[in-house]
Amino acid sequence: MTVTGIVFIVYLTILIGVGIATFHLNKTQEDYLLAGRKLGPWVVAFSERASGESAWLLMALPGAAIAIGLGEIWTVIGIISGIILSWFIIANRLRKETEKYDALTIPQYLHRKFQDKSNIIRLFSSFIIAFFFAFYVSAQFHASGKILNSIFGLNPITGITIGAVIIVLYTLMGGFFAVAWTDLVQGVIMICTLIILPIAGFIELHEAGISVTQSVINATNNQSSLTMGLTGWAAVSLILGGLSWGLGYFGQPHLIIRYMSIRSSDDIKTARKIATAWAIPGVTGAFLIGIVALAMFGEGFFPDVEQAMPYLAMHLLPGWIAGILISGAVAAMMSTADSQLLVSTSAITVDFYNRFLKRKIDDKSMVRLSRIVTVGFGVFAYIIAIISQLTGKTIFGIVSYAWSGLGSSFGPVLILTLWWKKTTRKGVIAGILTGAISTIVWANIDSLQNAVTERLVSFIFAFIAVVFVSLFDRSNSNE
Repeated sequence: MTVTGIVFIVYLTILIGVGIATFHLNKTQEDYLLAGRKLGPWVVAFSERASGESAWLLMALPGAAIAIGLGEIWTVIGIISGIILSWFIIANRLRKETEKYDALTIPQYLHRKFQDKSNIIRLFSSFIIAFFFAFYVSAQFHASGKILNSIFGLNPITGITIGAVIIVLYTLMGGFFAVAWTDLVQGVIMICTLIILPIAGFIELHEAGISVTQSVINATNNQSSLTMGLTGWAAVSLILGGLSWGLGYFGQPHLIIRYMSIRSSDDIKTARKIATAWAIPGVTGAFLIGIVALAMFGEGFFPDVEQAMPYLAMHLLPGWIAGILISGAVAAMMSTADSQLLVSTSAITVDFYNRFLKRKIDDKSMVRLSRIVTVGFGVFAYIIAIISQLTGKTIFGIVSYAWSGLGSSFGPVLILTLWWKKTTRKGVIAGILTGAISTIVWANIDSLQNAVTERLVSFIFAFIAVVFVSLFDRSNSNE
């Protein structure tokens, strides 16, 4: 076994150890799902960043940079803007509001704030979260197959199986305590990977006398163009498509619970600065990894461009350093999947079983039920990951679909609920349903998706739906 492989195995062993160490801390549902709202700004900020950027950032974004070139810079701008704006617009108010209404989840908060006696908000929200997160978690399992294939040459199906078992196991044992504290470590590894690897690549290219600029210009797919050589509406669509990634940050449940778990709203300001300091070099670094790989190996070198990052690390760096940095990709994948497993678990146990079905059980039984649901949901996501691998779907495409569905369903609703007093219960229901349905429909009609991304259209439709229905609802109430 290589040094890279040994380091990787040691890292995974540590993760399991954290899950075992935090097992006894989960005495209540609030402990399991929000770590008792006791986390400090550093843990919350790194946990939010590690969970937010998944394997998509370290594998799919570099792959997109190889395929699209400088045109992918719009995605970088969109992501960084979305991260910063979400911390400013959502974090502080949501932390205060969810504590005020004693809410553990977003559906529970919306239900209590709008006094939804029909439980429609809770039911639809739970279903939408579970549906789109099944795809999102499957993308992380899918990434584990690619990583383990790169390091050990394992069959991708075997890699997906190993990754799924490890993620479900330590999430099952440690709950949010394990997730948040491992995210802190994983966030550090990720940012090191995203900074060190492109720098090492630029040094290698300089010593070899290879010009990055000339390599990008010589690429055959218009990688040197900010619009891939497109003009007119096609160019505008490309730009809007990249920028629209930022909209999803306003409504991702697995990121929003980080805002809810911080020990005090006074810590938001510190956490926001830390998250911003992580995001700018981190997201830019992921883009540069793809550009370096394009210059070093050429656009046709990789049979799968989403494996460029681990290949580049093993090519450029000593085995033990490569092992640590590749663990950064696994860190990204795991920190997102574990968070999404927990949010999906909370949607099913708290919002559907406990509240919608009105089943009352004690805290100990509720934690046990949460663990059972975590395993069941993990198995479902695993099946989707296997199907995705066999049908040749990319991590980029799967994440885009889930990101749009969640961001459009909850982003406009949360922004308007927190900042617009005229928002009503019916407006919230309309926004949630519009965001989810428009994503599903738009993403499955090629002609529509090619015209403009569902990430943008679904968000706009949902925002309009909340405003229009809320105003109409208030008008009828006044009459």
